[in-house]
Amino acid sequence: MAVFLSLSSVMIITLALTMMALPSTTAFTIHSQITQMMIPTHSISRTIRPRSLPTSPTTIKMSSWDDFGYDDDDELLDSPVDADFVAADENDDQSVKAAAGASLVAPEVDWEGEAIEVPQGSQLALDAETVQGVLAACRQEIGTMFGYQAENRGVGITGGVDFVDLDGPTVVLHLKGRFWHQRPTVLSRVGSYLQARIPEIVDVVVEDEWELTDEANEQAA
Repeated sequence: MAVFLSLSSVMIITLALTMMALPSTTAFTIHSQITQMMIPTHSISRTIRPRSLPTSPTTIKMSSWDDFGYDDDDELLDSPVDADFVAADENDDQSVKAAAGASLVAPEVDWEGEAIEVPQGSQLALDAETVQGVLAACRQEIGTMFGYQAENRGVGITGGVDFVDLDGPTVVLHLKGRFWHQRPTVLSRVGSYLQARIPEIVDVVVEDEWELTDEANEQAA
């Protein structure tokens, strides 16, 4: 019966016979090396590093706009000018403002003379007729403060200025309607315009000091 030996078996038998012929110390060394060679690779211990666990995503909750509401705190538009009036936005085109302002009546002007348009520094004489003419030019030149133009009325400005009297070198005026600027500022601008062209004017005042209050502006139509 034929005997078949594997190559590894032949090597082991050959080494065993060799060890028998060698001194004990040398034989032990070779035996240790053979033993290490015969250890299966899967039995060698390995350092296993733990895998990092995936981080769960963080959910950020944004503010809810469900309860958002329009808050109109513009005091200028809370006016009794017209219950059906819808004001344009100040950033709207001029044509849009004019269309909105067309529904409001412009402030009345009780003087029908020509406007006296002269440059600042002019030396006009002080009299009622001249004051009226320069005031008419003032309404045009600083017109953004008043409601004489439809574009201005379109954003709720209905204010106007009238000549009342000439008390010596003092000009007496009347403010009416609603202004965006504070009324003392409006009076100051008009007074500076008149005095820059009629130097004899000493002061420009209103008929009633109440006209300069915020209450007067809020109650104006």
